[in-house]
Amino acid sequence: MSDNKIQSLRGMKDIVDDDSVLYSYFIKHASRISSNYGFSYIQTPILEETSLFKRSVGNSSDIVNKEMYQFIDKGSNDVCLRPEGTAGVVRAFIQDKKDRAGKVCKWYYHGSMFRYERPQKGRLRQFHQFGAEVFGLSSVYEDANIIMMLKSIFDFFGIKYTLLLNSLGCSSCMPEYKINLKYHLKDFKDKLCEDCQIRSKTNLIRILDCKNDTCKSLLKDAPTITNNLCSSCDVDFKKLKEILDFNNISYKIDSNLVRGLDYYSKTTFEFISNEIGAQSAIAGGGRYDKLVEFLGGRQTPAIGFAIGIERLLELIKIKENKKDTIYMGVLDEIFLNTLVKIASKKRSNTKVVLEYIPRTHNKHFKLAQKANASIIALLGSNDLEKQTIYIKNLSNNEEKTINIEDF
Repeated sequence: MSDNKIQSLRGMKDIVDDDSVLYSYFIKHASRISSNYGFSYIQTPILEETSLFKRSVGNSSDIVNKEMYQFIDKGSNDVCLRPEGTAGVVRAFIQDKKDRAGKVCKWYYHGSMFRYERPQKGRLRQFHQFGAEVFGLSSVYEDANIIMMLKSIFDFFGIKYTLLLNSLGCSSCMPEYKINLKYHLKDFKDKLCEDCQIRSKTNLIRILDCKNDTCKSLLKDAPTITNNLCSSCDVDFKKLKEILDFNNISYKIDSNLVRGLDYYSKTTFEFISNEIGAQSAIAGGGRYDKLVEFLGGRQTPAIGFAIGIERLLELIKIKENKKDTIYMGVLDEIFLNTLVKIASKKRSNTKVVLEYIPRTHNKHFKLAQKANASIIALLGSNDLEKQTIYIKNLSNNEEKTINIEDF
């Protein structure tokens, strides 16, 4: 037998055992909370045309330049595995002509994303996101609603966080800000890191997001976009802060928060946690009012967010919801058909662990304890004739024989 075992690819991980329990628990309750906020579920393909992400995410981004799983398929189509979720949802919105109908759409999604980057704790090449997108609402109240929805999700799971907030302005005020920033950089532009040298030519404000210590030091006195907002953006940003203050949602203004993707404008936000080592982003998003139009649709205001699920798994605290687990078994094989029939009915609202092999009472009890069952139910020698079943509550040791129909 060969010793060359097939392993999962580097940066791609199975979700099993405890992680699968946490993952399912997160999806279930994040979906429930999203539904309570008026969102419905959308599922988009994992594989999309590469041009979708080049146009939306932007050629200046690291995702497009370095990290996409891109290839030519057998039909000579240039395709890639989705590196993020928003672009595919926008494409679906336009493809279904909802932009032309002027509809308000509120969708949430979850699933695998792919980026070819160096694997590390909480950052994999195949990772999972939970996200939400809103189309057709320009009100800053919806910006606050999205932030409050994220807060509800994190509060439910007992995850501590800090909310960072910024405004990127719009097409009226951003150009002037870029001129001011470019002027500020002129004396030390050559000292910036290689990536920022490129960003200075392709997407200047991405420099503010650089994690290089030298760049951060050089930029500490850089002009801030919030001091360069036009009157409309300034009013919206002040209103957003007023709404959050009124709802007792604390936040910090981070003038360097620009997001990693090219399509954001106005409100941008990030939730960070220091419970996973150094302060790290666990969710982020913002407004992208120009993206629908940029991808060929009618001008439509939009806002959304994405949560990195892998980073959350070790922070999630499952709330105990005590439900009975019933262990069911037989003392003789002739009772198996009846046992399976009973178990099928019980499984409509109860977890059932079914043992097909006939065993003694003692052996069944040991297996029930191993399965963490709270109730044991056994069919024995004359139970079929009497149409009864033996049950015992393993929590309080109460035992009785009752009618199968009552059970």
